[in-house]
Amino acid sequence: MKKFFLVVFFICFGITTEVFFTAVYDTIQAMPNHNWKLEGHTYIWMAPIYAIIPLTFPWMYEKMKNIHIFFRSIVYMIGIFIVEFIAGFLLEQIIGVCPWDYTGTSPYEIMGYIRLDYTPAWMIFGVIVEKFLLYINEKIRD
Repeated sequence: MKKFFLVVFFICFGITTEVFFTAVYDTIQAMPNHNWKLEGHTYIWMAPIYAIIPLTFPWMYEKMKNIHIFFRSIVYMIGIFIVEFIAGFLLEQIIGVCPWDYTGTSPYEIMGYIRLDYTPAWMIFGVIVEKFLLYINEKIRD
């Protein structure tokens, strides 16, 4: 039951975080043509991707818990980029398009699947996920 809760929690958390991030990021990008509607977006395809968080992060944390949080955040970010790249590639092969196609949106995009300029955001996201997992594991027993 705990794993099910964690899967649902991280699907909701990931999608919500993504909607907030895209709303703020797109608003900042639109300046000075202020669009204060703060419209965010995500893709249903992200649900299974966020669902793997409670399956992978605890394992990663256990292997690295004695390493400084900054270095753990780098490993989390690399893991996130790998998952995002593979998922984008597979979705493009299966449905014909990568829903979050970054092609031409940044000089730091790689094949349209990932954007390296999102590195700080993914590092922070990884640390937040770690903290949530530790908190939830402490509060909820199997």
